Amino acid sequence: MPIYEYRCEACGKRSTSLLPSYSSPDPPCPHCGKPALRRLVSTFATEAGTIMKWLRKFGIKFGALASYLLTTSAPRLMPIGGGLALIEALHAHAMKSGVDFHYETTAHELLRDEAGAVTGVLARDANGTSRRFAARSTVLASGGFEGNPEMLTHYLGPQAQYIRPVALGGYYNKGEGIRMALAIGAAPAGDYGSYHAEPVDPRSRQAEAIIMCFPYGILVNALGKRFIDESPEAVDNNYDPISRSFSEQPKGIVYLILDQGIHDVPNWRKSVRTDQPPIEAATIGELAAKLGLPADNLSATVATYNAACRPGTFKPLEVDDLATVALDPPKSNWARPIKLAPYMAYPIISTVCFTFGGLKVDSKARVLDGDGRPIKGLFAAGETVGLYYQVYTGATSVLKGAVFGRLAGTNAAAA
Repeated sequence: MPIYEYRCEACGKRSTSLLPSYSSPDPPCPHCGKPALRRLVSTFATEAGTIMKWLRKFGIKFGALASYLLTTSAPRLMPIGGGLALIEALHAHAMKSGVDFHYETTAHELLRDEAGAVTGVLARDANGTSRRFAARSTVLASGGFEGNPEMLTHYLGPQAQYIRPVALGGYYNKGEGIRMALAIGAAPAGDYGSYHAEPVDPRSRQAEAIIMCFPYGILVNALGKRFIDESPEAVDNNYDPISRSFSEQPKGIVYLILDQGIHDVPNWRKSVRTDQPPIEAATIGELAAKLGLPADNLSATVATYNAACRPGTFKPLEVDDLATVALDPPKSNWARPIKLAPYMAYPIISTVCFTFGGLKVDSKARVLDGDGRPIKGLFAAGETVGLYYQVYTGATSVLKGAVFGRLAGTNAAAA
């Protein structure tokens, strides 16, 4: 069994381990007891305030995110003008600083010297011509792999055929940076079998055409049957795993069934960003026909659900514990009978906001190899860095890109 040595970032002391790194991806330091992942998260948290102040120097302003969540549990900020405003401000500064941009040029291989240090990249331009870029430091910031069907299927399984990026820009995230680094021995990190999901209307062509009012109705699959608790708690805490479950249903599509009681929810349309209208019908049977669902199944599902609803106080903007009784799966909150025609439905699929799997880095954004050692000359930032497992903390994705982007750039330049 191999022995490897690593230096603790927290206390600076060196240690050895008898366990190979793939069996102990996050070994605690025997001197201070802090595992590497916790140190990375600690760096992330510590630098969050600093990066906000730094970005303001470029004229970037921040304001409260216009939320599509009717019940929220986490505050959110965003650049005024969105991500485009942030990119344009930094791009303008980079141009003034003499940075060269090579558009329509795709890197496909990392160059290394005899000692194993990364010395640049091989790339192809728009004409297919091979280009060699030499550099003392290389930063991988090319996103995840939500736009790569082969990688999605490899890591997520056959249900990947039903998943698409939440916006058209996601199709450009093909995982090249991750693949190039893994090919030279970089350590993986993050949950490769998961992703941040959002519930989207597949009929719409606009970006992020979300349907987030599902806690107030029932979700059924292509068989016309319920399959999940639509409202275990505030939607902010559970829309991610619930949305991921859609890809596991037949044909990768589900339907939100609502009645006119949805109008009791203040501003409920704020949680619907599709440009397509709901599908309406006077009866559940007619609605099933319009959706292409088995009418008997859908009618039985709605009847069983209605019978399991109990009297209580409906509080649409807070967790109200108005739950079903003796129903499997249960509905834990906002459970009211579906009986007020006309009935409405939205089709919904699972979409990828960003993938979780990426490269393992240290608190200086240096890419680590399988034994926990920095790969000389190689840094990573943003979605290319693996950090999240199962679910992500809301409002930290773009922030992660900014924090580790600045760390990677600063340390790459110093190197």
